[in-house]
Amino acid sequence: MATGTMYGKFLLSALNKEVKIASSANGGDTLKIMLVTSAYSPDKDAHQYKAQVTSEAVGTGYTAGGLTLNSVAVTYDAGTDTVNIAAANPEWPASTITARYAVIYDDTPATNKPLIGWIDFGGDVSTTAGKFAVTLDALGFAGLTAA
Repeated sequence: MATGTMYGKFLLSALNKEVKIASSANGGDTLKIMLVTSAYSPDKDAHQYKAQVTSEAVGTGYTAGGLTLNSVAVTYDAGTDTVNIAAANPEWPASTITARYAVIYDDTPATNKPLIGWIDFGGDVSTTAGKFAVTLDALGFAGLTAA
């Protein structure tokens, strides 16, 4: 089962206005998801920008930098006091790729591209001339809870 984790400095980037997370209809920044291999070690406390992510996956049907997330939605759940960020499930059809993690980041800034979170597949996942799909949690790939 894939698990998602938010980078600790994502909220810092948001409060410093380096990232604009909004539903697609509200003009949010372009969010992307890239695949990386098991050679990458996510560091939730130190990594803040895409340049700190190493070992991006390579393969047929995969373009460096990953895919743009479509149908981004920002919602509030009053029952859990949580703001959720969701998107349509990304996929790389007819691909030959091996990846351990999917990293979500904001691709809009010209230089620093803030990291949002990563998904750990729990081990290497591979395709050979097949569809590599990432199933995002229906409630959202990231959430912030008001305490």
